[in-house]
Parts: sequence; C-alpha cells; structure tokens
Amino acid sequence: MTAVFAHRGATATHRENTLEAFEEARRLGADGVELDVRRSADGALVIHHDAAIEGLGRVADLAVGSLPAHVPLLVEALEVCAGMIVNVEIKNSEGDPGYDPSEAISVATAAAIAEAGWSEQVIVSSFSPAAIEAARNADPHLVVGWLLEWTASGSECLAQAIGAGYGAIHPFVTQVDADLVATAHDAGVAVNVWTVNSLADLRSMADLGVDAVITDQVLDAIGAVRGA
Repeated sequence: MTAVFAHRGATATHRENTLEAFEEARRLGADGVELDVRRSADGALVIHHDAAIEGLGRVADLAVGSLPAHVPLLVEALEVCAGMIVNVEIKNSEGDPGYDPSEAISVATAAAIAEAGWSEQVIVSSFSPAAIEAARNADPHLVVGWLLEWTASGSECLAQAIGAGYGAIHPFVTQVDADLVATAHDAGVAVNVWTVNSLADLRSMADLGVDAVITDQVLDAIGAVRGA
C-alpha cells in the first residue's frame, strides 16, 4: 500500500517543520513525515525549510542558542516521530545560501541518525547527489533518495539512480507514470512522490503503486490511498 508522508508535518493546522506539526501528523495516522535539515553556524542540525529565518537571518549564520522556540533540532524531531518513517531532506545544494561543499551537514546528519538508533526508519534525501552520497558513505545502512527537480526527466534520473545504487527516487508528481514505477520497482528502487495534494493525483499515484506520496493534505491522502 502507498504510504502517506506529511510534508513538513501536518501543516493544515500547525506551523510547518515544528514538533507540533509532526506530532499531529502521527495523530492523524500518517505513515511518515518529510522534514528539512540545515546546519547552524555552530554545527547544530536545524529543522527549517528556508535558508533564512524571518527577522533573524540565515540559519547558517545563526548559533543554535539564537533560534526561535518553534525551530527544533533533528534529534528532537526524531523523538516525536516514533512509529513513523522520517524523510530527512538535506538542504545543501550548490548555490544555496550557506552551501558547504565539504558536505559536513550530510556526515553530521548520518551520525545523528545512527546515534539516535534511527538508521532503519529514515530516508535521507536531497536535490544534491553529493549530499546523499556523503550521508550514505558515512552510514552505509541508510536508505538514500534522490529528490528530483520538477523539470527533470524521471526516466533519465532513474537510470542514474539505479547506476548509483540509490534506494529511492523522489520525483515530482507530473513526472510519474506506470513505466517509471514499474522500471524502478524492477530495480528495487522505491518511488516517493512530491508534492501530491489533489484527490485526483492522490488516487492516481495510489493506483500506480508508488511507495509513498509526500503531501500537504494528510487526511485526504489517507482516505485516497487506503481506499484504493
């Protein structure tokens, strides 16, 4: 059955990427959550989507003690997500504010996941192949997923993912068709689709047998995929 991953938590009722949003996603019955990790100036793994926190500045320039109360750390997020899969998206693509070519964030993320005992319950994803490869090199037990730009060719990227030995691809919903899903599954690669919000798309993805939908509409998604 297609799994439902709450995109940044249950954001219909809670601020995104907060502990409350993750807890609500679990209460609603989501199978997992998708969250974003960045590295602070002093090396903390911070859960925040945008490069900057409004009114404060870039996450990469802030010490952890300067973060607002609603911005959690990765280890805190994992603690409240017990029983769910957590898709940890590493925000460190070339050109991003605070980009670190050493991929220290990936190594630190892999270490934090392993220390928390979460290696078997996490998917580490990124738009950057270098980021997920660094995480996998740091912890070969991790499942890594290549997050594809919405303009990317799903079939071409899948071929690259298979060659690289990635465990998953994360294509945009418009890239996904039956051939892509079948080819991925034949190669042992999971297909986790973003961001799937309309009922028609949710039902279509469930009918295609994708492994997970990453969605802002958690209850709609649960009804669509579990009724498929």
